[in-house]
Amino acid sequence: MKFLLDQDVYAVTARFLSSLGPDVVPVSHIGLSQARDEDLLKTAQEQNRIFVTRERDFGNLVFVKALGAGVLYLRISPSTQNAVHNELERVLNTYPEEELKKAFVVIEPDGYRFRRLPKEGLKH
Repeated sequence: MKFLLDQDVYAVTARFLSSLGPDVVPVSHIGLSQARDEDLLKTAQEQNRIFVTRERDFGNLVFVKALGAGVLYLRISPSTQNAVHNELERVLNTYPEEELKKAFVVIEPDGYRFRRLPKEGLKH
């Protein structure tokens, strides 16, 4: 699996994802630390990556503005990181990459919610 990590994703979470074997690229490594959220989603889509963030505003971009890129939204804090990492691993083991690229998944310490993206937001 290929991921683009928002600048707000904890370093420990980036290391955790990398330990699972996926291709993980932080936005800071490709010069996008100051990029607009819309541009981050566009980059994730262009690079065929799933976007990972802690910022809740991406739900609005994906569903209201129909900017189609798969998003994993982590509702995580330092005190809940182990529980969220466990749920994140469960999501990655449950859904194939192609399904995650067409979904907005909210991952919390006690579970996750999987919601498919609107079809008009899936244009490439």
